[in-house]
Amino acid sequence: MDNNQIIKILKLKSIAIVGISNKNHKPSYQIFKYLNQNEYNTIPVNPNYRSIDNIGCYPDLESINKPVDTVNIFRRSEYVLPIIESSIKINAKAIWMQDGVINQEAFEVAKNAGLLVVMNDCIFRRHQETYIDFQ
Repeated sequence: MDNNQIIKILKLKSIAIVGISNKNHKPSYQIFKYLNQNEYNTIPVNPNYRSIDNIGCYPDLESINKPVDTVNIFRRSEYVLPIIESSIKINAKAIWMQDGVINQEAFEVAKNAGLLVVMNDCIFRRHQETYIDFQ
């Protein structure tokens, strides 16, 4: 993955986290907490919750009533394409598919729509590796 593209995505501050869990041992929740502590505006997306840590949780991307820069995906690979399609509808700028989330078709759809795309990588790990670039 191109490091310049990763830095561009990490500079975007509004991140919808699709598939977030409210269980503090889950990676999606840990990354949600980390991003909040690092000046990101995180938007939880999971139809099973009304809120996570007193932040309103949306059932899907299209229900969000504010701009979303990046869509961070914590869903199984076979469920990614509809999320990409919704990301395009809401005019997101970037897609980040977490470790183990691999869907080449969805990757191509997002890229062809002009979105920045990362697949099978960890936003937490990459943020820590490139943090020096933000100082």
